[in-house]
Amino acid sequence: MKLFSPDKANALIPVVAPLIDELWAKRRELAIRLLESDPALRRGGASRSRKFTELKAEIVRLINRIEEYGCVVKDLDLGLLDFPALRGGRPIYLCWKAGEPQIAHWHGTDEAFVDRKPLDL
Repeated sequence: MKLFSPDKANALIPVVAPLIDELWAKRRELAIRLLESDPALRRGGASRSRKFTELKAEIVRLINRIEEYGCVVKDLDLGLLDFPALRGGRPIYLCWKAGEPQIAHWHGTDEAFVDRKPLDL
């Protein structure tokens, strides 16, 4: 597992933020297509099924691209990413939410977003 310092994690924000935006766009497109394919609204076909499969595969590829950098996708809706790190010799996550200018919080590996604490830089 890759470990991050706050500086190294912050250096990745400009790289992963556009991937989160692209991920959100693909999810919106998938949701719209699912609504459009509702049998009560329209008849579906093999081409619709193929497009759903392609969109789902694109979403998985985007998640994998983000995680290849060493961070963990925690919540797609909020755009939450965790970056493994050490604090006082114990494993933690540096926590970033899409839209935040930099990483300013952390939480234990057994804690969640609501438990995050300010990062004393």
